[in-house]
Amino acid sequence: MLEMLLAQAFWLIGPAYAANAFPPLARGKMPVDFGKKINGKRILGDGKTIEGTLAGIIFGLFYGAVQILLQPYMPLAIDGKPLELITVTPFIVFLLVIGAILGDFIGSFIKRRARMERGKSAPGMDQLGFLIAGLVLVSLITAVSLEVWIILIILTPLVHWIANLIGYYLMRVKQTPW
Repeated sequence: MLEMLLAQAFWLIGPAYAANAFPPLARGKMPVDFGKKINGKRILGDGKTIEGTLAGIIFGLFYGAVQILLQPYMPLAIDGKPLELITVTPFIVFLLVIGAILGDFIGSFIKRRARMERGKSAPGMDQLGFLIAGLVLVSLITAVSLEVWIILIILTPLVHWIANLIGYYLMRVKQTPW
């Protein structure tokens, strides 16, 4: 049963993970907020760039397109039990990718309002904002089980942390290991 839920969860969230992971690789320079401020505070900060945003969207859409192509070849059952993967459609991919980007922007916006510096850790917000926004948007058009939500909320911080360690120590594309 657990392996089924894990398969369902990670099958669904792949495009959002891809969209969230790829922006640092773009090493963008042009801030999305163009340096603008609200009440003396940057809207998003230098960490959210046009290049990174576009790269995240493109990579997330690419990942989703690959899923759509592979979908007909996915097993329908494991050990005789139905796998019941959500059918990934272009619209679901779009919602996951846009949700991931918007969720990350919302987290950055909140951090700027709280006067947190770029790169400063905000446990929970850094790891879950993109996930929750993507799942909320997808949940508007298809049922996502409570179990899938719980698995992703529990495991995404670990996945995020490992990805950031790789980005910081191995790839040198992150400024902090969180």
